[in-house]
Amino acid sequence: MPTDRRVERMREVAARRQFDLQVVVDHVHDPHNASAIVRTSDGFGLQTINLLYEEKEFPEISNPVAAYAKRWVNIRQFDDASTLVDTLRSEGMRVLATNLAPGTIDYREVDWTQPHAVVFGNEHRGCTPEMIALADANIAIPMQGMAQSFNVSVSAGIILAEAFRQRSAAGMYDTALDAMDEAHETLWNEWTQREIRRELRQDR
Repeated sequence: MPTDRRVERMREVAARRQFDLQVVVDHVHDPHNASAIVRTSDGFGLQTINLLYEEKEFPEISNPVAAYAKRWVNIRQFDDASTLVDTLRSEGMRVLATNLAPGTIDYREVDWTQPHAVVFGNEHRGCTPEMIALADANIAIPMQGMAQSFNVSVSAGIILAEAFRQRSAAGMYDTALDAMDEAHETLWNEWTQREIRRELRQDR
């Protein structure tokens, strides 16, 4: 059985989960980068990461690189951009694609307290043209050096840190443990039951 402290820790994390902030990994080439994005997403309290791979196989999320975070997040796989965007919008998300083209919005100007899914693209090509066209808006990190962009996993960290800053200031990570809504209670119960089953298997 999980220790009382372990169960309490899971409840604390579940209470802070941000269901209305999601990430899309759009054909990121290096599985280590994809794994790092999963770890960063978990670290900032996101629950859902969407993988979009139409042209290649889905990456294997590395446990060491992701710090075993994939056990604590929902990873969904899509092989069609339109289906993915339709799914996100049905969940109330505004879709933002990272893009270096002129006319993009500074990521700091986004109101991250609102429901958003942010798309991070391939290391070389960026987001796919279809994803850029389908997005509600394109965002960028202003660069101050000669490099055109940051590594994709670094970009994820920068943008999600801003989202965390805004949401934290708005009290969106401050849910009392005795006042969680049904969705957060359900998540905590799922984690607890899964850990009980896992430890029972290990004891056999």
